[in-house]
Amino acid sequence: MASHIERRKFLATLGGAAAVAWPLAARAQQGERMRRIGLLMAVADDREGQARVTGLKQGLEELGWTDGRNIQIETRFGGADAGRIRTHAAELVALAPDVLVGHGTPGTRALRQATSSIPIVMVAVNDPVEQGFVSSLAHPGGNITGFAFVDFQMVGKWLEMLKEAAPGVSRAALMFNPDAASFYYVYLRSFEAEPRSIAVEVAEAPVRNTAEVEEAIAKLGREPGGGLIVAPDAFTIVHHQLFIRLAQQHRLPAVYVYRAYVLQGALMSYGPDVYALFRRSASYVDRILQGAKPADLPVQQPTKFELAINLKTAKALGLQIPDKLVAIADEVIE
Repeated sequence: MASHIERRKFLATLGGAAAVAWPLAARAQQGERMRRIGLLMAVADDREGQARVTGLKQGLEELGWTDGRNIQIETRFGGADAGRIRTHAAELVALAPDVLVGHGTPGTRALRQATSSIPIVMVAVNDPVEQGFVSSLAHPGGNITGFAFVDFQMVGKWLEMLKEAAPGVSRAALMFNPDAASFYYVYLRSFEAEPRSIAVEVAEAPVRNTAEVEEAIAKLGREPGGGLIVAPDAFTIVHHQLFIRLAQQHRLPAVYVYRAYVLQGALMSYGPDVYALFRRSASYVDRILQGAKPADLPVQQPTKFELAINLKTAKALGLQIPDKLVAIADEVIE
């Protein structure tokens, strides 16, 4: 009988301890508030777009933030549709996230128009000072900071690479969509003002739709000595396969920014590693979640650049890529 009573006391004690322990555990879990991140992508929801999102998530996981555990990432893909990008920006701001991440100029601009108080981390934005997103790289001011992509000096780099790969190029068109990337006019003017040794005429070639792309590239290909520089913006990213196909069709040497395009048949690419930028952007998201203000976080520049060359495409265009250029390439498609 005594043993039975002692057993009941033990179970009661154990049950009481468990009853106390469970609320403590529950309170501990509740104490780690789920943080919300709004991510606005200015590209399509395709393999490339998802890869960039993955880069951000991997960077966050390395810093202890896991989607679904202690953060919730709300992602929207706007593509090249300015209206849809603005709509998605408003949706994300309405969710009252702890921090917003804007991809490229369209995404960052839309988020900036939607809020002046929620912290914004921009990723792969060209010349954010010239565009008015930040006061300066060292002291951004306001609610925006992040990671820049290219500046006007890249126009010169693209031209150098293009001329080296195709010495016969005497005139090159810098093609972009002015509705998505009006800043390229500034780049071109700045580039033209710089002293340079490459005897190639460079002209702007704004295009707003696929029909204009087809017309502009056909016109460029009708005369000898033409070359094409496809600048990175939301429109050219969404329609990059069209640019690649038309450049091949009109036998135009062309240089792009993204390495992935070379795998799809583009002649060559030179530019920052955009996936590395998205991964690095996690560091600023982390710091803001821990209390840092965007105004105190200097804008960072790309640190990793990639050169990729497609020798099969070069052969189809009748080009012999110099050995020294092949030697320094990060990727060569035979």
